[in-house]
Amino acid sequence: MVGPGLVLLATLCSILLGAFVWAVSEHFLTTDVPSTLRQPAKLRFLHCLFLSMVTLGNITEKLGICSMPRFIQFLQDTLRIKKDHRLVVTNLHFGTIPVRLFQPMAASPSPQRGFIFFHGGASVCGSLDVYHNLCSFLSLETDSVLLSVGYRKLPDHHDPVIFRNCLNASIHFLKALETYGVDPSRVVICGDSVGGGYGALISQVLVGRSDLPPIRAQVLIYPVLQVINLQLPSYQQNQNVPFLTQKLMLTCLFRYLIVDFSWRDAILSGAFIPPEVWKKYSKWLSRDNIPKRFQRPGCPPVFPAPFNEDAYLENQHFLDVEISPLLRDNETLARLPEAFLVSCENDILRDDTLLYKKRLEDQGVPVTWYHVEDGFHGALILFDKQPLSFPCSLKTMNAVTTYIRGIL
Repeated sequence: MVGPGLVLLATLCSILLGAFVWAVSEHFLTTDVPSTLRQPAKLRFLHCLFLSMVTLGNITEKLGICSMPRFIQFLQDTLRIKKDHRLVVTNLHFGTIPVRLFQPMAASPSPQRGFIFFHGGASVCGSLDVYHNLCSFLSLETDSVLLSVGYRKLPDHHDPVIFRNCLNASIHFLKALETYGVDPSRVVICGDSVGGGYGALISQVLVGRSDLPPIRAQVLIYPVLQVINLQLPSYQQNQNVPFLTQKLMLTCLFRYLIVDFSWRDAILSGAFIPPEVWKKYSKWLSRDNIPKRFQRPGCPPVFPAPFNEDAYLENQHFLDVEISPLLRDNETLARLPEAFLVSCENDILRDDTLLYKKRLEDQGVPVTWYHVEDGFHGALILFDKQPLSFPCSLKTMNAVTTYIRGIL
């Protein structure tokens, strides 16, 4: 007679195997792996594992066990962090916001660089622990006191929580620089993916604050900078490229902004954009601003689609500058600190960076642009995950640290 424990184990194994088979099938049926990506087999394997996690998360959500975001967070919390004896790492709370402070152990004869870091993760994953090794590396390689902000996210928190957490933590840190031995003239804001978008936004919001030291530079790594024109060349070319596919991007975006999925086509086609609004912003958001070498031959889609007022009324917050910092006025942009922008050729968000680069340069802001031809979204977090890392991962990390050491 088969015991209940054995039945449970067999059922669990069947679910895990079924999820992986489903993920592999979905990957090979829907995913594009461009020829410019190095080590494609490794990328395919990692993407299948990632899809398996998402599939299991969807199953637990359907069964009422826990939501997909919480399941992903549960899995990522099992990751082990590396302790480095060269750093003093302190977990703190600024108010109710969890943060982690990284301070080089070696004594410094003068105040050190300051570094405020916002992690990526599409408002679903990413955490202080997931980004611990990356922040340790940045702190040591740039000899900086680094603050990593553990902003709150899905499933319990929605817009504008991430923005407010990042802003409040940044203000707290900037007002206490002397306490942490930081030179107030050498503070950098940095982030990747959604964290890069909030890095751009926080840099904008802090412009002109007489009660705070000015930010020295902004380092934005494949940032999310707008959610209005989702028909830019990179959004078409890379919509099925791991790890940020169009499907995943919209799933996370709609959950965080509390948007009904029935508006998917209206959002993608731009039908929610009033004609007068597009007339105002097209000079910044049009595909005409993307260099020709990033555009493939063919007839581009008509954008925006005919106006749908109902779509606008329910989704007009997409047009807020706090959601799309690329829309910030020229006067504010002109006062921003210099920028280091990282874009990846095989990233759905590539053209956000190209548009922001042009906007900053048009306003006279010094921009250093680092384009990774073999890069893809999310590559940065794998920089130390041997043997799962990619050449573009460490290459990007080294470019960031070289830039920071060069300007500070």
